[in-house]
Amino acid sequence: MTFDEYVQNIDEKWKDSFLKTWKAISENIPEGFEVDVQHGMPGFVVPKEKYPEGYHVDNKPLPFIGVAAQKRHLAVYHMGIYQDQALYDWFVDEYSKYMSTKLNMGKSCIRFTNPKKVPYELLGELAEKMTVDEWTRLYESRK
Repeated sequence: MTFDEYVQNIDEKWKDSFLKTWKAISENIPEGFEVDVQHGMPGFVVPKEKYPEGYHVDNKPLPFIGVAAQKRHLAVYHMGIYQDQALYDWFVDEYSKYMSTKLNMGKSCIRFTNPKKVPYELLGELAEKMTVDEWTRLYESRK
């Protein structure tokens, strides 16, 4: 599946918020990450040229951020936030400055259940917080 095919299949309820989220992330993510579709969703990965080992689970390019329009929510999967406690704490603290709603978050998954309430600027800031080299070093230190 390609990025365009994924977008074509998004429910209209989520399409605009998905595209705005994608734009916020893609305009702010540091150089070196590439777009790829993995695990049924588009995202940003560390290319194999930069990190030949790839992801230990499937040897595909190392995932970093994925964005998925689900049936009941928009999800942003940020692998760095799962591995870096300081980044996690920063995001949790900043979230309340942008949103009046309760943060709905798992280990790496940030969920938004209202397509009209997505903190695009905050997601852009989150995307720029970790470079390819920082992410691969962190990944190596935790696997």
